[in-house]
Amino acid sequence: MSGIQIDMTGKAALVTGAASGLGRATALKLAEAGSALCLVDVNAAGLAETAAMLGGGEALLHTADLADPDACKAAVAVAVERFGRLDALCNVAGIFKFAHAEQLTREDWDRIIAINLSAPFFLSQAAIPHLLEANGAIVNVASSAAFIGESYASAYCASKAGIANLTKALAMEYSRKPIRINAVAPGGMMTNIGNGMQMPDNLEYDLIQRFSGLRGLVEVEDVAALIAMLASPAGRSYHGAVLSIDAGITAG
Repeated sequence: MSGIQIDMTGKAALVTGAASGLGRATALKLAEAGSALCLVDVNAAGLAETAAMLGGGEALLHTADLADPDACKAAVAVAVERFGRLDALCNVAGIFKFAHAEQLTREDWDRIIAINLSAPFFLSQAAIPHLLEANGAIVNVASSAAFIGESYASAYCASKAGIANLTKALAMEYSRKPIRINAVAPGGMMTNIGNGMQMPDNLEYDLIQRFSGLRGLVEVEDVAALIAMLASPAGRSYHGAVLSIDAGITAG
């Protein structure tokens, strides 16, 4: 972010969803700021590609399916074992599926909630003791979908509204402790979250256009810069914030 000094020298951050998209961009921003990184994703090949882009920064690659709460705990453990500390947890991993509500399968509902909402909680639960020692930070990724209904995205909307209020609940619980807990809420970005996704039949596209925004997509690098700022000491005045970065989608 222009004019703001983001310095993570000597610190360590864990970034989920780091194999591509916003997670990758966040990892690159934190590496530029000097952070050691634990990069977590289910996609091992993508993690290797991200690591190759870091320019020599220290990175631990950890492949995990974060739908499993035990995998969340293990990811934090390997980061702390490698670096001896944890200063930031960036919960970026997320999944999305368009579907008519009456056709959404139980399996899809469960996995969207598991990745988008439950995983950030279990990662935070494991990370908080270490973050308290480091005066560290948690940064969650919500969405404009946390604040407005989006047609054909009921599970995604539910998960992102949940992560927004989870952020605030944890911030209140730890309001007297040396930890900062915040979230960013982007609008639509050009990432691979929807790669391979099939649109269901009989969509009413004018309903989708209602949450598409008038200014186009949000730049991934802008959101990543905001996450990196909140993860770093530069974000010292933020706690319990859910910062919209959606090019005006939720303005009215």
